[in-house]
Amino acid sequence: MLRLLVPNGSGFQWIEHAPPAQLTADFLWADLFEPTAEEEKAVESLLDVDVPTRDEMKEIETSNRLYEEDGAVYMTATVGTKLDTGTPGSSPITFILADGRLITNRYVDPLPVHRFMSQVVRSPAACTSAPTLLAGLLEAFVERIADVLEMVQFELDAVSLAIFPRSPAVSADSHDLQAMIHKIGANGDLISKSRESLVSFQRLLVYVQQSTNVTLSQDQKGRFRSAMRDVQSLSDHATFLNGKVSLLLDAVLGLINLQQNNIIKIFSVAAVMFLPPTLVASIYGMNFHHMPELDQVWGYPLALLAMVASAVVPYIYFKRKGWL
Repeated sequence: MLRLLVPNGSGFQWIEHAPPAQLTADFLWADLFEPTAEEEKAVESLLDVDVPTRDEMKEIETSNRLYEEDGAVYMTATVGTKLDTGTPGSSPITFILADGRLITNRYVDPLPVHRFMSQVVRSPAACTSAPTLLAGLLEAFVERIADVLEMVQFELDAVSLAIFPRSPAVSADSHDLQAMIHKIGANGDLISKSRESLVSFQRLLVYVQQSTNVTLSQDQKGRFRSAMRDVQSLSDHATFLNGKVSLLLDAVLGLINLQQNNIIKIFSVAAVMFLPPTLVASIYGMNFHHMPELDQVWGYPLALLAMVASAVVPYIYFKRKGWL
């Protein structure tokens, strides 16, 4: 799909082209979403650029993600997708500044792109130039990451309160601990994807400000610097949350080990308690003719009493020692 942001007199509007697209030079932003070969060629021939393929966008070397060619600036960043669903992911998006226009090439449809596309139609001041569009789009991605990290912090705080309750009488059972491990792991994955995006955006922001092929106004430079500060602060916050994930995961595993140790302790004490009665029963279960107690009326009750006493005495001893 190829969508173009074109002026309409009072502002801007989106026009969707079906292949083969007959492009005109009056657009400011060309958005390629899962483009066909015809759509890529139409953009390439009009602006004399080389739109990277999907495989080229996946390369992680900096030289293949941030480079200049024939006066055009190519920047590829990794962005998180479906971060508020059960199947979050990440995918590269390429931003191209060429001939005063912005070209985005993507194979995912993240929420920040939707929001910013609607914003530029409502607020024409947000799309006065290609660098302004790029700054606004990056700001939308950074805001989305901030929202995700806020959600992660809220969930981790809830898990922390469940693990370390204010009241010592409240404790989580084994089922709660298993659910906590899943929740901690899921939030850790979100933090990882957010940090990957932040690192990618940080490199992109440094590159676009140092590029000699991009002319930035003072306002645009200020927006890029502000976005850089936001990215750095969010990176620090993501590092803090990642440390919290490690702490909570260690705490949950420690609680699980304590529960297992308590269960093993109970079985061990039970085995010790039943060992003396088993010994008494084994003695009087031997088939010897000369066992005086077998000929007495009180022999059987005495054996039962001895077994009960041999079980109760260890129990009282363990109880006083605080082992139970």
